[in-house]
Amino acid sequence: MPDKDPGSEERIKYRTDLTSDEYADVSAYLRVESGQIEIQPRVLKEGNSFAVFNVFGDILSMQSGENGLFCNDTRHLSHYEMRVSNARPLLLSSTVRRDNSVLSVDATNPDYGLPGQYQLRRDQIHLQRTLFLWNDVCYERIKIRNFGAGAIDFLLQFMFDADFADIFEVRGQRRRRRGTPLPAEVNGNTVRLAYRGLDGVVRSTHLTFEPAPSHISPTSAAFRLSLKPGETTACFVTVDCKCGRAKAAASERGYALCLLDARRARRARRAREADVYTSNDLFNEWSNRSAADLYMLVSDTEYGPYPYAGTPWFSCPFGRDAIIAALHYLWKDPGIARGVLGFLAATQATEVIPEQDAEPGKILHETRRGEMAMLGEVPFRLYYGSVDSTPLFVVLAGAYFERTWDREFIERIWPNVEAAIGWIDRYADLDGDGFVDYVKKTPNGLANQGWKDSFDSVFHADGRLAEAPISICEVQGYVFAAKQAAARLAAALGRIVQAQTWMEQAERLRERFEATFWCDELGTYGLALDRHKQLCRVRASNAGHALLCGIASPERAARVAQTLMSTDFFCSWGIRTVAEGEARYNPMSYHNGSVWPHDNALIAMGLARYGFKQEVLKILTGLFNAAIFMEQHRLPELFCGFNRRASEGPVLYPVACTPQAWASTTVASLLASCLGISFDIPARQVRFHRPVLPPFLERVTIRDISVGDASVDVDFRRQPTEVSATVIGRRGKVDVLVAH
Repeated sequence: MPDKDPGSEERIKYRTDLTSDEYADVSAYLRVESGQIEIQPRVLKEGNSFAVFNVFGDILSMQSGENGLFCNDTRHLSHYEMRVSNARPLLLSSTVRRDNSVLSVDATNPDYGLPGQYQLRRDQIHLQRTLFLWNDVCYERIKIRNFGAGAIDFLLQFMFDADFADIFEVRGQRRRRRGTPLPAEVNGNTVRLAYRGLDGVVRSTHLTFEPAPSHISPTSAAFRLSLKPGETTACFVTVDCKCGRAKAAASERGYALCLLDARRARRARRAREADVYTSNDLFNEWSNRSAADLYMLVSDTEYGPYPYAGTPWFSCPFGRDAIIAALHYLWKDPGIARGVLGFLAATQATEVIPEQDAEPGKILHETRRGEMAMLGEVPFRLYYGSVDSTPLFVVLAGAYFERTWDREFIERIWPNVEAAIGWIDRYADLDGDGFVDYVKKTPNGLANQGWKDSFDSVFHADGRLAEAPISICEVQGYVFAAKQAAARLAAALGRIVQAQTWMEQAERLRERFEATFWCDELGTYGLALDRHKQLCRVRASNAGHALLCGIASPERAARVAQTLMSTDFFCSWGIRTVAEGEARYNPMSYHNGSVWPHDNALIAMGLARYGFKQEVLKILTGLFNAAIFMEQHRLPELFCGFNRRASEGPVLYPVACTPQAWASTTVASLLASCLGISFDIPARQVRFHRPVLPPFLERVTIRDISVGDASVDVDFRRQPTEVSATVIGRRGKVDVLVAH
């Protein structure tokens, strides 16, 4: 591997000068010395592995810190570079296929030799690289064709290295000591690179080259190729992150069979999904890319499909992220919600473990498998430091039952639902004021434990940071919705007294919330209560989630809607996390003025609940316009909250995850909010309440909306005064009701 130039290296890492109050937030905070936007990485993900390549299909660690092939939070390939006779190829094109299955790169050779005495002139060789992931193996095929008039001889070379860095090291966290790199082993056409971690685990990478290369060493391999005019050949590389027994791909047939298996698995995951097609090709691109991204991020667990949060930094199970993604996508594919509920029920905390922020009944925040997590250097092996995952788990359980009427599954996880409510009642109100709050139990934990978990995201009007225990606005809404959802589930299971108790508790919480959190002078609910019971009188998007949960009165919901759609909040692309003019407002910040697509989608669900459909259309239009400017029409985790400028796209946030699960489900959620979709499974009905469409969508067709064992296709058309709905296909007994 060539020496790095420290002056040119673009690093993304943790701050090393954190104060004690900020230290706990290193899992969310990244130090950025230069942006990654210009690098345009190419991302593949399958199961527990993901890869971040540059546009050439290479991995150059000096180019961007997150580049690499990762498996279970460990970087198994930190350098991987292809050269033609010691020169970098000339790039022709670089594309990730629409289903995210394959990275395809076309390149050609540069001039080789002295000026006027070229041994090989450029554009004689066409190189087509195709790379994909399957079962923790990266497969690559390089097809080479001679388009020159004469025979050519050249070297196809590969340089490689593996640093086996933990994902938190890649992000910049410094370790006092590391494990031991093991001697590389060369065996025929295979190189084994290995590392023994401080946890005693040996992690290895096996690179296999076919056909047998002319040269192979612990750091490089080379094929000496001779091609006649018009002749084509192919070379294959497999990079195995596990045991070195990858399914053979030493031929076109072997490679094709592996790719076929991978694409079949991806298609099988999407077989349950309702399909959306519209009259707007750009909207279709956004919708299709979002769906492909979601199912790329989905990993198959023993409990069902589970969407990992996002690449590169959060490619692992997160509780809150998966729950919200499943809620967004519930109308299209309820199987994702079932998988999320099953996984989170199985990992629910059962005892008090302060170093994990765990308490009985609490739902997982995050789980990691890397060396640092195994050793406890970071607390995320099983970490429960989120205040909202637990009530949201119950909300999702209730929504899943209403969507599917899957009584058998609800009965199976019913003890987990009861335990989650038990945590809310017994552990989540630290000061007994009737509101759920949080304070970290471990010094290494998160200081803020709502979805805005950066250290400075909860503050007072004068900019002072709130002191814990903190009761966040939206979490009270989540608890209200959780108690109501649990009550409905209890009633369905015949537990009438339990249902009545939880309904009464929800109503009392509503009254306390309205009396405590409302700020009439701001026209919205306050952000949070601090340890002194002082209200953070700050205009933040959190209040929009109160509408989502139904805890707001209709009159106050109208005020909140008006405030959120004001120019201080709405920047034409979407609703900012914090309104312009607040003390810590910064449109370039992570949580204090940026625009998060999933946040906007949740707010839109709340606006639709209270009947504010024109506001929903405005949010949909803003995010659609943003997606048009994004590469591959892929909305990132977040972008900056600057006002829209003529003929310019949104200002990107430098280290936003892309793709990210809940950003990928945003378009499906917004469309559902516009159409007002709901289900009555016992009556075998799908219902649409006051459907509306924006001017750029004349027609929307949805196929295979499942209702029990039946399904229906519905075509929507925007008319001068309303949106019409027509059933164009039906399989089994199902009715469609439209209320205008």
